[in-house]
Parts: sequence; structure tokens; C-alpha cells
Amino acid sequence: MEFLYEYGLFLAKVATFVIALLLAVGGIVGLASKQKHKKGELEITSLSDKLSDVKDMLHSFILDKDQLKKLEKEQKKAAKKDKKDKQKDTDSDKGNLYVIDFDGSVDAHEVDCLREEITAILTIATDKDEVLIRLESGGGVVHGYGLAASQLQRIKDKGIKLTIAVDKVAASGGYMMACVADKVLAARFAIIGSIGVIAQLPNFNKLLKKNYVDFEQHTAGEFKRTLTVFGENTEQGREKFRDELEEVHQMFKGFVQSNRPELAIDTVATGEYWYGSKALELGLVDEIQTSDDFLLKANEDKEIYSVKYTIRKNIAEKFSLAALKSVETRLMKWWQKSQLIGK
Repeated sequence: MEFLYEYGLFLAKVATFVIALLLAVGGIVGLASKQKHKKGELEITSLSDKLSDVKDMLHSFILDKDQLKKLEKEQKKAAKKDKKDKQKDTDSDKGNLYVIDFDGSVDAHEVDCLREEITAILTIATDKDEVLIRLESGGGVVHGYGLAASQLQRIKDKGIKLTIAVDKVAASGGYMMACVADKVLAARFAIIGSIGVIAQLPNFNKLLKKNYVDFEQHTAGEFKRTLTVFGENTEQGREKFRDELEEVHQMFKGFVQSNRPELAIDTVATGEYWYGSKALELGLVDEIQTSDDFLLKANEDKEIYSVKYTIRKNIAEKFSLAALKSVETRLMKWWQKSQLIGK
């Protein structure tokens, strides 16, 4: 009886704490969710300084004291010379390189940050500057990647050189973005291409009929809905849907062709993808090179800056995650305690 009493008391404490915690979490999340999202922040990082720090760190490990002193004197001498050269010749300025990272998802929501990053760069960039986009994307929705490509076009419209580096993948919508660039770089095994359009959806109509479930869908307009998930699809609807896909494909092909007129578009716009070396042969990219090597080379005569726009999570999003972890930890401890009481 004593065991049952202790065990019942323990369960009552658990239930009380969990209910109280959930009410507290719900209250705080409710209040926090009413707050407006804060605007994002623009982060500017000097990649030239980072590369210089890495170089100095390695020198400090490899060189002895005398070699380090000699190197420091040479560096100071070179820095003074560069400063004098810039003062004498204003045309000696070779400009800056601005770097943007775009890691695209299917819905291309990253374009919200991309447009802010590009706008920031265009406020100060000149025709001596260059923009590098480190692009990674397997594609996604047409309208999202269409907007992303349009954002990149803004850079070219301002007369600023645009280079895109693909270390892993730029396929479908990803390549729609890449083809806008003045120069496209790709790693040897990067996936390039997939100039095609795909759409797929399940249909549960037979399952519904089998279970005597009726589904009704009413539209105004013959092709307001061509295919449906729950209704019975018709050949007419399928044909219209395929026509719409083909129309988008033709738009995609035309866009790529206008940006890279030397391409044999019918050869490369089959929906296939190729690795970097083959993509170079086909004219989809201009050079086999990683973004790392490009930056090392550019650092010899340009100042390199990373431009990143980040949107902070609100309190509700942060607290919800922390609260869930706290509840999980507490319940695990109580479960372990209950096992001891049971013994």
C-alpha cells in the first residue's frame, strides 16, 4: 500500500508539473506570436581578412623567429608601396569582390534574403567591382526561381560583372539562375543542367470509390482545375496539364538560350543533367574551378567581402524549441525515477 501511495503521489506531481508547464509555454508563445517579426540584419564580413589571418597563423607555425621578422618587414614594405601607388594613381583601384551564398530549397524562399543582399551591394558597387554567387540548388518552383534569376539580372543591368560558382549542384531552377551570369564556374563533379519541367501528384479517387466516399469539386472555367488529387481525372484534363508543362518548358529553354546563345539548346534541354566536365563540353559552364580557388586568385588584387542578410527568429519560435527540449528532459528524468520506485 505504501508503494501504491508513493507511486500515485509521484504521478500526480508529474501531471501537475506538465499541465503547469504547458500552460506557461502556451501563454508565452501566445504573447510572443503577437509580436511582429524583427527585420533582418545585413552582415558584412571581410573574407580577405579571414584569408590573411589563416596565412599568418600558418606562417607562425611553420617559420622560425628570424624568418617571421623578415616576412613582417617585407609585408610592411609591400603595404606602404601599395598605399603610395593608390595615392598616385586613382585608376589603380581594381575594385571589390562581393560574395553571396545561395543554398536554394524547393520553394525558393531564400530569394527573400537574396534580394536584400543584392540591393545592398548595388547601393555602393561600381563597374570595377564584381559579384560572386556561390550557388547550390537542385531547383524548385518556377515562380520562385524565376524571381531569383531576375534578382541576378539586376546586377548585370547595373554593368557589374556577375560570376556564379557551382561546387555541388545547379539543376533545373538552379541552372535557370546560373545561366544569367557572365561566367559560370563548376567543380569537376558538380551536377549541372536538368533543363526540364516536372509535376506529379497522387490520385485517391479509386480508393474513395472503394470505400463509398463521394468527392465533389466545383469550378467556374473549363480548365480552372485540370488534375485533381481526389476527383476522377479525365484525358482532356491530362492533355491540358501536359500542354501547360510544355509551355513552361519552352519558356525555360528560351530563357537559357537568351542568356547563353551559343548553346545547342535542343541538345541540352532534355531534362538530363551532366557532371562538370561534360557540362563544360556542352557549353553549360565556362570553366572547371571551385569557388575556393576562384577566391584565392581574386584575393591577389581585390578586397573580398561576404554579404549576408539574416532574418532573426522571433521569441515564439526560439522559446517553443527550448520548451519542448525542457519537457522532454523532465519527462525522461521522471520516467527513470518511476522505474526506481517500481522496483
